[in-house]
Amino acid sequence: MFNLKDLSRRDFLKICTVVTATMGLPVSMVEKVEAALKKGPKPTVVWLHFMECTGCTESLLRSSHPPLGRFLLEMVNLEYHETLMPAAGHQAEEVLHETIKTYKGEYICVVEGAVSTKDGGIYCKVGGRPVIEILKEVAKDAKLVINMGTCAAFGGVQAAKPNPTGAVGIPQVIGNEKVINIPGCPPNPYNFFATISYILTFGKLPELDKLRRPKFAYGRLIHDHCERRPHFDEGRFAEAFGDEGHKQGYCLYKVGCRGPITYANCGVIRFCDVGAWPVGAGHGCMGCVEPDFWDEMSPFYKPIME
Repeated sequence: MFNLKDLSRRDFLKICTVVTATMGLPVSMVEKVEAALKKGPKPTVVWLHFMECTGCTESLLRSSHPPLGRFLLEMVNLEYHETLMPAAGHQAEEVLHETIKTYKGEYICVVEGAVSTKDGGIYCKVGGRPVIEILKEVAKDAKLVINMGTCAAFGGVQAAKPNPTGAVGIPQVIGNEKVINIPGCPPNPYNFFATISYILTFGKLPELDKLRRPKFAYGRLIHDHCERRPHFDEGRFAEAFGDEGHKQGYCLYKVGCRGPITYANCGVIRFCDVGAWPVGAGHGCMGCVEPDFWDEMSPFYKPIME
């Protein structure tokens, strides 16, 4: 079992500092966040997997500098997670049933993936049961439901036309009353961790937008803090991938970047421990944090307005 003592003081403070910045709080709040993450009791979490690729969990666990995934596992009491737990089959199902019974009304349900609704939900099952039934059962007595990734929040690629399985996001099944959406394909793990940290630090939910996304992560357009924004303002655009403008880092608007209509902090937080993100790598934003992005944002390589 990973323990806080396995983290160097430097890594621990780095996590607290980045999380504090992600929440939009001043550096003076780092100590308060640190204290909240150290104190108990740890919230119990049930993590469900439905129609998805497990990329959201992978992005969380593969953050290694600092080891954010392991750190998160120490911050919560993760009772059920089909990818990470050693139990399988009937043993795993028994853990789920006992957890929602023991911690009724107190546990956090994290959902990764969309839900099939067509034909009674038979196109996605776990343990022989349609996951729509499992969702309703687990969410009913959860204190909070956090939808991890665009598939869980809005349906994702599974819900793209013609949507043969009737895939939908979690709120379309259980409503919005106790839901927080952390969309992205995958979402930045710091946005998820910052949401948990905010709740632990302040004892309440962060301010949410109309799509139930934390405003500290999804409150501004990607376009507003894009590293290529100065080129946009000066009218310098890549006309095609690989042309001279593209090589010089010009704005990607004309090759389909959806940054001007997408609300997220990708360009600030970035990914993969090395400051990478799609626009920095020369590929336009695809708007993956927005509802129905697969349909609404396509064709992806055409400008929003011509």
